[in-house]
Amino acid sequence: MLRAAGVGVGDEVVVPAFGNVEVAEAVTLAGALPVFADIDPLTYCLDPHAVEAATTARTAAVVVVHRFGRHADIGQLHALGQRHGLLILEQGESEAPYDEIAQRRERAAYLDAKLKGVRTPDGGDGHTYQQYVVRVPGNGRPDRDAFARAVRAKGVECRVPVKTPVHRLPEFRRYVSLPQTELAADETLALPVDASLTKREMQRIVSACNALGGLLQPAF
Repeated sequence: MLRAAGVGVGDEVVVPAFGNVEVAEAVTLAGALPVFADIDPLTYCLDPHAVEAATTARTAAVVVVHRFGRHADIGQLHALGQRHGLLILEQGESEAPYDEIAQRRERAAYLDAKLKGVRTPDGGDGHTYQQYVVRVPGNGRPDRDAFARAVRAKGVECRVPVKTPVHRLPEFRRYVSLPQTELAADETLALPVDASLTKREMQRIVSACNALGGLLQPAF
């Protein structure tokens, strides 16, 4: 899509660092330079204000990645694109069938009501819960990783959604300030919310997490 739009050598493309490396790789394959912008802490998608701050005279496009079942503020981003003459490209997630999304939302609502000691996801803007991503409070990555190990030890599958932001990878290392990206990478944990989960399995998730919740104290 970038090549088809004429994006190439000498151009910059604004992309998120919170997520998969493939987006930045696509920009370099087109001959352009990926420029990383920070995310909105609620949606985990590009923050329009951060995108505008990262825009220069060489910026040709923005690649917006919708994350975890939440959508970026595409209205603001398109308005930004019109102001600066930028191409706005969207990369979405493969959507589950409607009945499965409804079941995921039911399970997410259950977790929202029952979980203690973690920050549950913001469910606004038609969240489809491709992943149910919580924040583990405490001292960042060490506490989040300890929490994950303890939950797994109780038979609950969980995963760190973004282990290393792209701007910290050797091939894309950039000395840029992306505080929300770094914080999200240190605190987030994806808990199961699959439509196939039984009520007993949901109770096990809550029990495992709540046994730890409140033990971790925020960093001062």
